[in-house]
Amino acid sequence: MSSTPLLTLEAVSKRYGALTVTDNISLSVHRGETLGILGPNGAGKTTLFNLISGDVRADAGRIAYEDRDITALKPHQRCRAGIGRSYQVPQPFGHMSVFENLVTAACFGGQQPEKEAWHTAVEVLEKTGLKVHANQPAGGLTLLNRKRLELARALATRPSLLLLDEIAGGLTEHEAQELVDELRRIKAEGVTMVWIEHVVHALLSIADRLFVINFGAKLAEGLPQDVMNDPEVQRVYMGMEA
Repeated sequence: MSSTPLLTLEAVSKRYGALTVTDNISLSVHRGETLGILGPNGAGKTTLFNLISGDVRADAGRIAYEDRDITALKPHQRCRAGIGRSYQVPQPFGHMSVFENLVTAACFGGQQPEKEAWHTAVEVLEKTGLKVHANQPAGGLTLLNRKRLELARALATRPSLLLLDEIAGGLTEHEAQELVDELRRIKAEGVTMVWIEHVVHALLSIADRLFVINFGAKLAEGLPQDVMNDPEVQRVYMGMEA
């Protein structure tokens, strides 16, 4: 891993009226690393992703990517800079085919010329196991394949940083394992990942570090075993899988 972080958040906060949903969060993610984000429902995890991707603007703090201040950049500018993301609820263009979804992501998210975008789409179809569904309307896919398509659309933009929001959520244990195997291959290719997940055993099988938030603020950070053994983390997760 490079000693210079790929992504840095410095004292980032987001408020909606009197409610603080992200409270003075600072973190760094290094190239090639997989950082797992944990926290109970309503802890502010997806808001944190929205701040990184630009879907919402921070009220305070600074966000840097590849040593460049991106705090004021719009979502499409961050995507074209190399930040790809999936959403907790898959959001494909349902009337378009799987292949067309990927070409669209490559062209508009990755700014690739059309011919190059076609090659990218074919490459990603093979990588994510969606080739057999290439001509199928995205709206008719099973949940597992909609999750795969979320991942594939993000990959089609050729990201250096991949944000995954509960991509294993709602899947059976076998389906989740299939997805984890795909993510492990992507990680081996050097893609940096930040992954929010409630399926903790899936996350622990890949994550190099964990970052836990509660009520919008950092609760714990460190090596997975150390974090999961933290009494406060265990208290917060009482009754959950961890």
